[in-house]
Amino acid sequence: MPLIVTPGLLKRRSEFYRELAALTAAGVPLIRALQEVQRRPPSRSYREPLETVVARITQGSTLAEAFGRLGNWLPTFDLALVKAGEESGRLVECFRMLSQHYAESARQAESLIRQLAYPVFLFHFAVLIFPPDLLPKLVWEGQVLPFLLQKATFLAPVYAIVFLLVLAGQGRHGEWWRAQVEWVLHLVPVLGRARREQALARLAAALEALIAAGVTIIEAWDLAAAASGSPAIGRAVHGWRPKVLAGELPSDQVSRSSVFPELFANLYSTGEVSGQLDQELRHLHDYYQDAARNRMQVFMRLLIGAITLGVMLAIAYWIISFWVGYYANVFKDL
Repeated sequence: MPLIVTPGLLKRRSEFYRELAALTAAGVPLIRALQEVQRRPPSRSYREPLETVVARITQGSTLAEAFGRLGNWLPTFDLALVKAGEESGRLVECFRMLSQHYAESARQAESLIRQLAYPVFLFHFAVLIFPPDLLPKLVWEGQVLPFLLQKATFLAPVYAIVFLLVLAGQGRHGEWWRAQVEWVLHLVPVLGRARREQALARLAAALEALIAAGVTIIEAWDLAAAASGSPAIGRAVHGWRPKVLAGELPSDQVSRSSVFPELFANLYSTGEVSGQLDQELRHLHDYYQDAARNRMQVFMRLLIGAITLGVMLAIAYWIISFWVGYYANVFKDL
């Protein structure tokens, strides 16, 4: 996997699952479908992993097992849905769900980049103009190197911090690191709740697919918790495992846990009692996915506004400081 997940990578992953869904829905055998995608992959980087997957399936492995042996080539969420699709005979639906998931993620990432374009341009413009002490020498004396060194000295740490923040937010780090990042981000207004809702949406989708596949409720919860991408949910589910093994219902544990909102607990309990758990989980997935999407849009607007306001205040400060210094020198001379 690349160091940084980009919208292009998410689009290629969506296209990969879309092609698999189209081929398998048309009745093409799985190995043949994988070979077809390998011949015309979304990216050349898919050829070698798919060749390995085809070889392992030919040797008797399941698709989920073959994908799992590739290391971190696929996230846990993907592996859980592929496993559920194989065992339930709903592999086409799981491929389509994954394709839609990555297409939506790519749209959100592209939207964020588009909205950040103006404040980022404004920030760089302000850095190039202010402080204006080197501009006369640049224009009249052609002292390019001192000007560039001054700007690079300021911008290099900014680029490094942004890169490290993006890298820290990637989901491929260890459990401890992801738990710390989750704790910090949950403190951020709007963003923290949006991330919790995204995790709940992934949990509900994986849980519904696994239960439909006939996976035992205990194993389904363990796999779905891992697929959610939330260490907090993983710890909660791992903690109540002995009680569920002893005969208690998962709905009782969900209701007692502070990790799950009241709505999630109530609908899960309703589904468990009524025997329509799959429908309730599907509803929870749709609800939390929409809620997370809307909240992320609000957060992006607030972020863009904060960055723009910060840059404008900095420009105003530099302008005022320049004129205050200028008139101070004028009055001093007088």
